[in-house]
Amino acid sequence: MKLGATFPDYKVKTTAGDLSLHEYWGEGWGIFFTHPADYTPVCTTELAMVEKMAEEFSKRNVKMIALSCDSVESHVGWTEDIKKYSGGKFSYPIIDDTSRTLAVELGMLDADEKDAAGLPLTARAVFIVGPDKKLKLSILYPATTGRNFDELLRVIDSLQLTAYKKVATPANWQSGGECMVLPSVTGDAAKELFPGMRVEELPSGKGYMRFTPQPQ
Repeated sequence: MKLGATFPDYKVKTTAGDLSLHEYWGEGWGIFFTHPADYTPVCTTELAMVEKMAEEFSKRNVKMIALSCDSVESHVGWTEDIKKYSGGKFSYPIIDDTSRTLAVELGMLDADEKDAAGLPLTARAVFIVGPDKKLKLSILYPATTGRNFDELLRVIDSLQLTAYKKVATPANWQSGGECMVLPSVTGDAAKELFPGMRVEELPSGKGYMRFTPQPQ
């Protein structure tokens, strides 16, 4: 799936009942993330971490939803194990994709990871969807590498800032740090929009390295 494409409004069976993805996310942001299988160690740490960070995602108006190729019944049983690592809580839905319909359509199957029947499992995919239901970011991890959810918060901060301000965020940027003025903002417009802008001198003599305090 390409960045900027409308994320499909799947009708899904979940631990919270039948849902429409677009209705579930409402007017806010959404994170759709997948894991290879229930009752597996790395996945348990990941879903527990998301629950521990639920308040941070909520502050950013982000709703989470997870998926694996296991059944709702399996998911429900597994959440009891997850709660041991999440402080006793579990507050977001997990999708039942036993048919592997979504996994196939979204290209999330990992050919190297198979279940007991020899069928491929879902990789560790992450899709971030904006309020306009467009795909803003996608990341695909192998089954052996757990995700860094602090990085997802950082990415959300960048996406939400740059959606409304004419800036980009540089390497290793953190919220509150300096941003870069977009090349499309030129001349007097840049000075007016970003009175604190500084331009670094370069050997090339080109003035494209323009930094500004993070706009509010």
